[in-house]
Amino acid sequence: MKDQAYWQAAQARLGVLEWLRPGEHERVEAVLKTLKAVNVSRLRVGISWADWHTPEGKAWIDWLLPRVAKEVEVLPCLTYTPPSLGIEHKSSSPPRNPKDFADFVDVIITDHGEHFEWVELWNEPNNLNDWDWHLDPEWHIFSEMISMAAYWARKRGKKTVLAGMCPTDPNWLDVICSRGVVDLIDAVGIHGFPGTWEFSGESWTDKVHKVREVLDKYNLSPEIWLTEVGYSTWRHDEIVQVKKLIEVLKAPVDRIYWYSAYDLHPHESHQDGFHEDERHYHFGLKTADGSAKLICRVWEDSGLAGLNELVETVFHSGAGLSREPATLLRNQRMSIVTPQQNRKPVLITGGAGFIGTNVAERLIQQGESVLIFDNLGRAGVERNLEWLCQTYGSKVQLEIADIRDDHLVRDAVHRASKIYHFAAQVAVTTSIDSPQRDFDINMRGTLNILETMRQMDAPPPLLFTSTNKVYGDLEDVKLAKVGKRYAPVSEAYAEGVDERYPLDFHSPYGCSKGAADQYVLDYARTFGLKAVVFRMSCIYGPHQFGTEDQGWVAHFLIQAMKNRPLTLYGDGHQVRDILYVDDLVNAMLMAHEKMDELSGRAFNIGGSAANATSLLEILERIEALTGRPCGYSLSDWRLGDQRYYVSDTSLFQKLTGWKPATTIEEGLANLHHWIVNNLFEKQDAPIKPIRKKGALKNAAIR
Repeated sequence: MKDQAYWQAAQARLGVLEWLRPGEHERVEAVLKTLKAVNVSRLRVGISWADWHTPEGKAWIDWLLPRVAKEVEVLPCLTYTPPSLGIEHKSSSPPRNPKDFADFVDVIITDHGEHFEWVELWNEPNNLNDWDWHLDPEWHIFSEMISMAAYWARKRGKKTVLAGMCPTDPNWLDVICSRGVVDLIDAVGIHGFPGTWEFSGESWTDKVHKVREVLDKYNLSPEIWLTEVGYSTWRHDEIVQVKKLIEVLKAPVDRIYWYSAYDLHPHESHQDGFHEDERHYHFGLKTADGSAKLICRVWEDSGLAGLNELVETVFHSGAGLSREPATLLRNQRMSIVTPQQNRKPVLITGGAGFIGTNVAERLIQQGESVLIFDNLGRAGVERNLEWLCQTYGSKVQLEIADIRDDHLVRDAVHRASKIYHFAAQVAVTTSIDSPQRDFDINMRGTLNILETMRQMDAPPPLLFTSTNKVYGDLEDVKLAKVGKRYAPVSEAYAEGVDERYPLDFHSPYGCSKGAADQYVLDYARTFGLKAVVFRMSCIYGPHQFGTEDQGWVAHFLIQAMKNRPLTLYGDGHQVRDILYVDDLVNAMLMAHEKMDELSGRAFNIGGSAANATSLLEILERIEALTGRPCGYSLSDWRLGDQRYYVSDTSLFQKLTGWKPATTIEEGLANLHHWIVNNLFEKQDAPIKPIRKKGALKNAAIR
């Protein structure tokens, strides 16, 4: 474990690169806010010579440089030929008159030199998109252009950065050095995208050593900067992005600029064309809509040291799943050779989550080993993994991966004795903001599992967790206010809603989970798979990091313990049946035990009428438990909210004998005890992450 001074030094030489387009004022503000959140004080920005030649572009540059310089140390990268000045009419063309670029540099320094100390001269000259070397095959024009610009920039008191090579090409650098260009350069730039476009296995030390050898040959000693480096999460492998950042911090360079703050918006074009290469669209610390990726969330919460700890504890000694293709002959079932094991593990997708952690613990206590398949996409779940691994060691295998990665899903399913499929996008509000992402995770992710099972000779049995949202808003269940809750007028719903109620998908979340629900049932019917669906109500208990959107019981309790007010959407009289997680785990284990009898059916699972409560009533219980008043305010009803939902669990009870055993009072007391001992140093303290170094020993990075 490196000390604090190491990470402070690493942070000091680290910046972020963002290509900002004219008119993106809001994006600039968002980028600056993100940089502040992760404590980055350097920003490299592209300044287009071609844009400057238009009135709109000049106005943009005149606004951009002063604005960003107020917040961060800015490195302007001056690049792109005005087509009217090029040998050919395009921005990648060498200019007809190389001195024109030096004149542009002079103007930028005159107008905005107070805002920057360093200036970068061009970008990726060995990349045809940035410099069409077919028009300058020996880089003579480039050499003359940069020499004049560097000379004049130095005369104006600025330090110069030579355009970053991509790929790093010592032979190209040798040519440029031989012409005396680097004599006028204070830092040489290199670019790199290991794991995205580069797969040589060459280390950063090796790359930098080759650059330094060329510089030494000419007795030159400029700094070496990594002016553009990043990793694309186009395969949803966000843990690898974290790993690549930590690796590059070990590079023997003087400065690093990480690409980028935000993903490229899917409606925008890249230099290479509109979605010609999906990798270009996924380099950000955040997605295009502003959602923080794993790297951003942990960085903001725990700094570079926290990112390093995550990487150190997740390495290739765990499940070791593979994306290698299966050999499949026509009309044959899929067969994948997996490592020899005495007993196959139980696969739990989303296994780092609240329910997954509780199921994993119970299975291990019963002598099973578990394979946790989770992308760590939800805040706090790393703590669950650390706890599981610290407590149960080798009984826990990890694969930090995404359910949308069909290749890794395929391998995981083949290694499993049975499957609990919990991986999901779980918030209605998020589904409304990002319905396509919601579909890809909930529907396509489930289909990845089903398709693998369909092609196997002996597929493992599957338990899938659906939602009560498949029944819609239940508008035809007539309600009356009784005290502080809604109650059904008809005796037909006295015990709740049973499985005969018509499906009526509301909200993108309801649609995606409902579609997955139906696919599971149909694959069981059509292809003979062993599968059961649980349509779940509200679950609560230990290992739940509740939020406003999901895990509301824990959220209410945590907020009350922190003396923070709550917002109730609606009037607070809405009713849910809440089920303590231990009772849910009992039901799940029973479903797998009785899979032959239950397969192909869906069951409503919740606390039933005996454990139904309104929001206002649960606040009263929390006040009694904590001895503190629960302040709250009311807001508008949210789209698709049910005023009343109680699970009629009698069908599952009839077939298995299961029923909830934990009262609301007992469950809340248990959850309160867990929160006090695991999330708080003392009852009135703020929540602090529980981190155990080296706990995740058995994880594999994907």
